[in-house]
Formats: sequence, structure tokens, C-alpha cells
Amino acid sequence: MIVKIEISALRQMRWHEYVVRFVFGGAITVGAGLLARKFGPAVGGLFLAFPAIFPASATLIEKHEREKKERRGSTGERRGQYAAGLDAIGAAMGSVGLILFAVFAWVSFRHHPPWIALTGATFIWLITSVGAWNVRQELRAWSRRNRTTERRLER
Repeated sequence: MIVKIEISALRQMRWHEYVVRFVFGGAITVGAGLLARKFGPAVGGLFLAFPAIFPASATLIEKHEREKKERRGSTGERRGQYAAGLDAIGAAMGSVGLILFAVFAWVSFRHHPPWIALTGATFIWLITSVGAWNVRQELRAWSRRNRTTERRLER
């Protein structure tokens, strides 16, 4: 799968879908704020690493992919689930990157100027997220090669 930005998808969304995303994102942010008030900013900050709009985006992605396939005359349930699953994998990889960003920033703010701490944390996030995606792609390719080899051996 090639990661790309599709601006045309913004025109396909209905106004109430934006409201759903806003409400989910706001609720998760408020929840993280309440946790920060009770347990401190370090704990609250970790919960902000959860992609705030993920719950809404996963359901909307599934719905849009299913509808797209149904317009072409077939059931799109499986395709919708697959697309939402890929979004979940990306969100998980991004969250790991954000957690490492937070830990690196938290530690380095004590010893370095803010611009250095944030630049380093951003670099850590980028390397982690892109690296996780590349590892996933390599594992998928390795799995495909093994299945092909197994089929040849069965013949």
C-alpha cells in the first residue's frame, strides 16, 4: 500500500461526519485532561498520545470503503474492515512514535533548551513511525515469499 493524501476525500465527507470526529477528539482530550488533573501531567500526556480521532475515523473509513464497493455492485464489508484495520495499524505505529516523543521530550527538557528537546523528540517520532511502517512492509513481503515457496514445495 502506498501512503498518499487524497484531498478529494474531504469533499466526500458529510458535515455530520466532521461533527463525529470533533466530538470523539474532544472527548478523548477531555479524558486525558481529567487524568492529568488527577494523576499529573506525565500520565495525562501519555493518554494524549492516543490518536484522538481514531475511533471516529476507523468507523468512517469502514463505511466509506464499504459504500464505494457497493456502488460497484458487490458487498464491501470485507474491504471496509480491511481499510479500517490498516488505519488501526498506522495509528498504533504512530502512537508508539508519539509515546517515544513524549518520553524523549520529558527527559531532554531537563537538560536542554526547548528547541533542541522538541527537535530531537520530533526526529525520534519520525524515525520510529517510518521505521515501524518499513518493518511492517518487510514482514509482509517476507510472509508472501514464504507462502509462494510453500506452494511450490507442495507441487
